Order: sequence, then structure tokens, then C-alpha cells
Amino acid sequence: MPAPESFVRLRGRRFACLDSGGPGPVLLALHGHFGRGRMFAPLAAALAGRYRVVAPDQRGHGLSDHGGPYTPDAYVADAAALLRALDAGPAAVLGHSMGGAVAFLLAERHPDLVRALVVADMTVRNHEPETRPVLDVSRWPRRTPSRAALRAAIEARGIPDAGYFLDSAAEFEDGWGLLFDTDGMMASQRAFTGDFSARWAASRQPALLLRAGESFLLTRATAEWMAGARPHTALTEFPGCGHWLHADAPAGFAQAVGGFLDTVRIRGTFSTTS
Repeated sequence: MPAPESFVRLRGRRFACLDSGGPGPVLLALHGHFGRGRMFAPLAAALAGRYRVVAPDQRGHGLSDHGGPYTPDAYVADAAALLRALDAGPAAVLGHSMGGAVAFLLAERHPDLVRALVVADMTVRNHEPETRPVLDVSRWPRRTPSRAALRAAIEARGIPDAGYFLDSAAEFEDGWGLLFDTDGMMASQRAFTGDFSARWAASRQPALLLRAGESFLLTRATAEWMAGARPHTALTEFPGCGHWLHADAPAGFAQAVGGFLDTVRIRGTFSTTS
């Protein structure tokens, strides 16, 4: 099991945060919609002694405070505030899915805080017909009598495997439910809909773009465009992996991230905190 989250207050709200600790350079790891920071616990274990992985529950997710706004700029401001609170800039920043968008928007908006960028299976063309940017969770159950019943109710709504979502399951006084608010997640998904190509191309930090071979979000054509549109950007594909490539291929994911960061560290410097 992952270590218990610690808590930090940023911009007037409380955030839960998984922090692997240690003296290594900070890797800020940002989960996607419906996720939690502790999804990066296996990566933190794999990089132990080399990098300090700091993975918050982003606003409205996990054990962090709920409430909007759920705009991309609000998420970016949270991430910037966390790096400043840690005195960790410039740091490496990794984001998966929606967290990938937050990561590259942070690199564009606050270049002084981001030394290197890893984006895992996130598109800059987050709109139809390129992809389906919004998963309708508006009718997902608020409470069920058991965790198993919650899984069954989610999978009955067309989700083949609810495992990712159940990482946010918890037992409340009135039954089992999800830690995120479904109305908030609908608003957040809609806020991230659009074309972010210009903001992606505007930053210059070394970047690694990871694409899941079976991705439903990032097409190969768009991934190749992203790699070509931005300098110092490498593209790596994970054949046979789905969108949650960090779970489908944890060893390969950690190797790709760690190897890239080692190369950037040799060429430049990260801020190191203890």
C-alpha cells in the first residue's frame, strides 16, 4: 500500500500529497481526471534514491478540498504554488492525461519552475472528432452498499474495468462512494476541451511524450505532430498498452521516465530539496 498522504495548504485550500521524500531532485507528478496522486507510488518506489516524487491529489480529487473553479489555469496555479512551497523550482514535471495538460501549460506559463517535462498519453487536440473529451459520469451512483456494488454500478455504465476509478472509492457513513464529485468532474472535463496546440508549442524545456499504443485519447498522428512541433521533444510509444500505461507497463514506464530525467540532469540542473 502507498504511504499515507501528507497535507499542505495552498491558495486557501488543503491538498493531499504523496511525497516519497529524500534528497533527490523533485519530480512533480500530476494525475488525470478521476485519479489520485498515489497512482504514482510504484514510480516513486522505482525512482527511490534518484528522484523525490511529489504527487498531489489535484483540486476536487482524492483527499484534497473540493470546489472549483476547475479551469486549466486554476490547476496550473495550484501546481505552481506547490513547487514554490517546496522551493523546488526548476523541477521536472510529469503529467498523465489531464495532468499532462496541466504539466505542459505549467511549462508554458511558468518556465522558471519547470526544468523538464514528461507528458503521458495526453493530446493537444482534445475535441471531437479527434477524441471524446468528456466521459459522462453525471449518473454514476453517489453511494452503494459495498465496494463490489460500486464497481458493478460503474461497469454497468459502459466502463470495462472500473479499477482506476475505484482507487478513489471510500466508505462513508451512508455507504461506499467516490472521493470526487461527479458534477465537478463534468465541469473540469469540459474546461479542458479544446485545442491546446499553440500553448504546447510555446515552451522550450526538454520534453518526453509517452503514447500508449492502444490509446483512446492520443492518436499516433497527433503524437507525431506534437513531437515535431516543439523543440527538444522525444516521442516514445508503449505497444500494447492502454491509456493507463503506467499501470500496464510499470517497469517500462519507470525506465523511460527515469532514463529521460537522468539525461536531462546530466545536461543541466534540477533544484534539489531535502
